Amino acid sequence: MLDLTKLTTETRNPDTMDLDEMSPLEIVTTMNREDGKVIEAIREELPHIAQAIEWSTESLKQGGRLIYMGAGTSGRLGVLDAAECPPTFGVSPDLVVGLIAGGERAFIQAVEGAEDSTVLGVEDLKALGLTEKDTVVGLAASGRTPYVSHALDYAKIVGAHTVAIACNKNSVIGQHADLAIEPVCGPEVLTGSTRLKAGTAQKLILNMISTATMVGLGKVYQNLMVDVQQTNEKLVTRAQNICMAATECSRGEAIEALAAANGHVKTAIVMILNGQTAEDAKEALDATEGHVRGALKA
Repeated sequence: MLDLTKLTTETRNPDTMDLDEMSPLEIVTTMNREDGKVIEAIREELPHIAQAIEWSTESLKQGGRLIYMGAGTSGRLGVLDAAECPPTFGVSPDLVVGLIAGGERAFIQAVEGAEDSTVLGVEDLKALGLTEKDTVVGLAASGRTPYVSHALDYAKIVGAHTVAIACNKNSVIGQHADLAIEPVCGPEVLTGSTRLKAGTAQKLILNMISTATMVGLGKVYQNLMVDVQQTNEKLVTRAQNICMAATECSRGEAIEALAAANGHVKTAIVMILNGQTAEDAKEALDATEGHVRGALKA
């Protein structure tokens, strides 16, 4: 039988032994205090997170992908982060991919035994046509999920960069990856419920990886998401606001430039700031691989 008692994520929290006797205010006060430990734990892992970002940025620049994979909460967090990249950064859904043990059905309902499979993760990566250009990030709060560890082994054989994110030190998946990111947040408020602090830690790290990677790809100018997709009324207005913030132009000027740029925010910004036509602005962006700041200096 698997011994989980030595894993920090599975031990009992001495400060919440009377959780069932606490008032709602006492519970949320305790949870808030415990959540503060997540930030400290992640701070110790920042150099490792930065390395993962360098690898993922390199992968995407070379035509590869950033692939998250995990089971349960960890898998869902990876799928969530991947799903939010296209509307936020204007990338193809094939560029950042989330895999969850058991497939899409497992996102809303547990698939028994999927996380313990030693072959499903490998099969999922093979189905994607994994190459040496890709970066694979395996997530497991416990750090021992077979679906992830065996997939990381396969990814290493292929030659892809491999990263493990776990919430226990010296994790199994960390030993199967090129790089281990292992924030230890302490025992959960509710024993073993790793959707709490461990889940929060993983979400924060994924936020860092995807956002900083997209910065490296030129998807950000200043602190503006200049490749936002205008898929609804709110985002149409946001695109206008981004143009206005970047150029200090009026809303009317932003609307006019966006129309000339076929809705492409970066092109509109370069048009306004460089005093160029849409065609010239696009050429300037192409010459700097989509980096607005570089196009403005061209």
